[in-house]
This record gives sequence, C-alpha cells and structure tokens, in this order.
Amino acid sequence: MALTSINMLEGSIWNKILKFALPLAATSIMQQLFNATDVAVVGQFVGKDALAAVGANAIVINLLLNLVIGLSIGANVVCAMRIGSKDYLRIKKTIHTSIVLAFTSGIILAVFGVYFARDILELVDTPEHIMDSAVLYLRILMGGVPIMLVYNFGASLLRSKGDTKRPLYAMLCAGTINVLLNLFFVIQLKMGVEGVAIATVIASCSSASLMVYWLHREKGPMQLRFDKLGIDKSILIHICKVGLPTGFQGMVFSFSNVIIQIA
Repeated sequence: MALTSINMLEGSIWNKILKFALPLAATSIMQQLFNATDVAVVGQFVGKDALAAVGANAIVINLLLNLVIGLSIGANVVCAMRIGSKDYLRIKKTIHTSIVLAFTSGIILAVFGVYFARDILELVDTPEHIMDSAVLYLRILMGGVPIMLVYNFGASLLRSKGDTKRPLYAMLCAGTINVLLNLFFVIQLKMGVEGVAIATVIASCSSASLMVYWLHREKGPMQLRFDKLGIDKSILIHICKVGLPTGFQGMVFSFSNVIIQIA
C-alpha cells in the first residue's frame, strides 16, 4: 500500500522543508488568533467589560492549547514511525486509537473545565465585576474541547504522512466561520461574550468535521473507519509517553504568564 507523503530523503531538502513547515506555521498562527478575534469583536461592539471578560481567559486558553497540541504531537510521532517502517497494521491501530483518545480525553477536560471554571478564573485573580461573564465564556469554550482535540489529532495524523496543507485549509475555513458568526451573533443577535464563545465552538466543529471527513476518505491504512474505532493499549501508552511531556513543556511558558497576571 502506497502512502502519499513528502519524501525528505531524496532530492533537495530546502524546498521540501518550506512546503512542509510554512502551512504548519500558518495553522498554528490561525489557531492562536481565535481568542484574539473574539477579543476584537466584543471590544468593538459590546464594551470594555466584555472585552476584559474574554481577555481574562486568554492565558487559560493558551495553557489548554499547549497541552492539546503537545498530546497530538504524540499521535503524530507514533503514526510517522509506523509509516516509516511500513507497519500498516499498526498505522491503522494508531489512527483509530488517536481519534478515540482525542474525544475521550476531550470529554474529561471539558467536564473538568466546566465544573472548575470559576475556580480557575479566581486563581488567576479575575476581577469580580467581570467574573460571571468570564466564567460563561470559559464554560462554553470548554464544552467544545472534545471537538478541538479531534481537529488537532486529525491534523497531526495527516501531518505524519507529510500533509500540512489540509489542516491549514480546515483552519482557514474555521477562522472565516468564526469571524462571520462572531459578527452575526454580536451585531445582529445582540449577544455578548456567549455569542463569540458559541461562534468559536461552531467554527471548531467545522474544522474537526473536515478532519474526520478527510481521514475517512483516505485510501489504505490511513483510512478512518468508524466500525474499527477502539483503543490499542500499547499505542496509547506510546502516544502519552511522547505527547504528555511535550504538552507540559509548552504549558510551562504559558504558566509563567499566569504567574505574571496574578502578580
């Protein structure tokens, strides 16, 4: 079974690095801009308290993003290793284990985030007069974490075979939807922070849906089949061994910003 990928082992390396890395960098920038878009819209059309409520969540969201991206890198590394060794059976198991891990860990994080949203925001010393709005925004976003993880894991699986363009296309689609829905909910429906939060979750659904669709349409061992979804224990352990340290490493830098904001 042939797997389409960027062959880094033959020919000139520089153009291949650029073809692989530039879409990857652009995707990361787009993902970081989601919260910035929410801040811009509520700041322009709602008011300073709504702006502060959304902005207060920025460091919390960055912490979460770093953990999610780090964990998804574990799936990327494990899948790329199996592709390199042409272990087609393990590729299939990695694909299905990764998607199940994404959704189940997303549910755990969502329940934790929704339940402890107020405690988290109190920990970072969020002002009391914007606390209710900040909690509402964070709870809605945390409810969409399983979808966010499905996108990130799906994107990492495609990148493991050298495809960084489709994750970028999905993020561009989601970013456009996010901006349009932000404006619609806030300007037309007169919603506040809940409007931009709901828009972000809907936009995340679009990018995750594209990931699942593309993986389902893949040929060969990379194909996602819903009847094969399940957890392979050895692959799960391998993903966590690679991904969790990466995620925690990224969180260290965001955590320093938390300390600064508290101070």
